[in-house]
Amino acid sequence: MWSKAIKKILLSTICIVILLVTWVLISNKDSKGMTIRQQMLRAFYPVLMKLQKGKQLTKPSNVIVPPISFYSLSAVLNNGDTLHFETLRGKKVLIVNTASDCGFTGQYKELQDLYAAERNDLVILGFPANDFKAQEKGTNADIADFCKMNYGVEFPLMQKSTVIKALNQNKVFSWLSDAKQNGWCSKAPAWNFSKYLIDRSGNLTQYFDPSVAPSGSVFMEALR
Repeated sequence: MWSKAIKKILLSTICIVILLVTWVLISNKDSKGMTIRQQMLRAFYPVLMKLQKGKQLTKPSNVIVPPISFYSLSAVLNNGDTLHFETLRGKKVLIVNTASDCGFTGQYKELQDLYAAERNDLVILGFPANDFKAQEKGTNADIADFCKMNYGVEFPLMQKSTVIKALNQNKVFSWLSDAKQNGWCSKAPAWNFSKYLIDRSGNLTQYFDPSVAPSGSVFMEALR
């Protein structure tokens, strides 16, 4: 015979499991084609953000012009077309390395909401990468479908590439993480959903760790 204490523990555990499962189901009522892992990450993303405090790096005031122009860069869009950054002159640009199976994947929604609200002044560019714990294994088509169906992403996504410092590092991220190119910042992405903000003149002004939310006060103050 089980003791009353053990029965209470089992009953409490069952109730907690039921509540957690219910929360996951409610959080993913509109999801399409998500794995169980992706559904769980989406459900508990708000909890993750409350538990973390991210780092921000800001351009020193004495840095004026990047040694290599941001507008000399280009990237290959998800559909295979080339995006020449020369076309981004006069706009603020937010560059984010993304992944579909990450605890921060919920930021896709915040990024899309930000893009919808600020699209006249801000361009958001997503760079999918499989660099961190293989959390972006899908093809370019898989990534585009996942982002559109589950987060309504409308901002441009690039083809999957390497964003960490390596021989095959994407040239955009080489510029972002090399002070000899951008003028001051040597910080490579710390994890998926690291963010780099470029001003209207093509200057890299801020780096944000993944745990700095795109809708949070720290980021929004820097954007303004």
